[in-house]
Formats: sequence, structure tokens, C-alpha cells
Amino acid sequence: MHSFTEENYIKAIYKLSDGGTREVNTNAIADALDTKAASVTDMLRKLSAKGIADYVKYRGVTLTERGERVALQIIRKHRLWEVFLVEKLKFNWDEVHEMAEELEHINSDLLIRRLDEFLGYPKFDPHGDPIPTENGEMNTKQQRLLAELEVNSSGTVVGVNDSQPLFLQYLDKMGIFLGAKIKVIDKIPYDNSLEINLENKKNMVVSSEVARNIFLSA
Repeated sequence: MHSFTEENYIKAIYKLSDGGTREVNTNAIADALDTKAASVTDMLRKLSAKGIADYVKYRGVTLTERGERVALQIIRKHRLWEVFLVEKLKFNWDEVHEMAEELEHINSDLLIRRLDEFLGYPKFDPHGDPIPTENGEMNTKQQRLLAELEVNSSGTVVGVNDSQPLFLQYLDKMGIFLGAKIKVIDKIPYDNSLEINLENKKNMVVSSEVARNIFLSA
């Protein structure tokens, strides 16, 4: 069992380390959690003492194998709750992140197993992010950013790199959703924006920033 705050730190370290591939410094964690570096240092020492993290002063922190397992279970709960909120309670995909942030701290393995079964064992959340299995295995899919496509290339929207509400609301306004078919019509050298065709129905221009945050099937 871990406290609400400890779980937030564990998840933040996992995400900032790109899934455990690199060390994370205290300032990055402080920025991510909107707290002071001194508070981060205290928590890292606490997690290190519990065998959750490996913390080296002035260098950074990584999660232990045990810590990574905990992080994946928190992420699993978060994403399953997002599926439930969107599919069963009919929330929009831009409304569910903060609610799932609260629900992910419910500590009941049986509840999460039943939730997974009830939802039909989904592999991805409403934003296209993979849902870890109970054993911590992560589903993967071939994908690439819209910004990487060449002119006349096409693909299907399978996820987003930015799940902030404002970005998701923008996509809703533009009519871009998971499963939408997109074809690159032109690349504009001036600002690297793209002219795209959506669902074989309409052409529109999206900025380079938007294109860097939409994943298409490879």
C-alpha cells in the first residue's frame, strides 16, 4: 500500500523517465508535480528507503523493478477508468483525465479485475494509450506522428501525444477523432503546417504543433 502522494510521485517518475529508460532529476519532478525541490528530495529518500526508487543525490532517480510494477498498475487503473467513464458514462475524452486521477488511487485488485472484465479487456484507453495488463505487460502498436508523413501518405488516427483538455477540444472542433482517416495533401515550408484531407470529405490546414501530437497507424 502506498499513499496518494507516493503514487503520484511514482507515476511521475515513470513517465518522466520514458518508461524507466533514463534518470530523472528533482527539478523535473518538482515542475511536473508543481511542488518544491526540497519536498521532492524528501519523498525520493522515502521511496528509496521503501525499495521503490534508486535515488542518488545530485544525479537523479530511477524506479526499481518493484517501483516500475507499481507505476504500471497505477497507469493501468487510470486508463481503465478512462475507458469506463467514456464508454459507459458517456463523458467526452477531454473530461476524464482529472476524474481518473482520483479513481486511480483506489486500492482493490478485485475491483480492477472486475472492471477490466466488464469493459471487455480493452487494450487502449480513449486517447489511444496502451493499457498495461495485470502482469504489467504493455500492448504496442505501429504508429507514427502525422508530422512525419510525406505528401500523399495517409493513415488512421490511433492516438494523441497530448491529452490536455484544450487540445482534445480542438480536435473535436476540427472533427478529428480516433479512427479518423487522414491524408497529407501538402506540406507548407513557411511554418511546416500541413494541408490534410479528413475522412475523404474535407481539406483543412493544421499547424506543425498539432501534427506533432497526432499518432497515425504506420
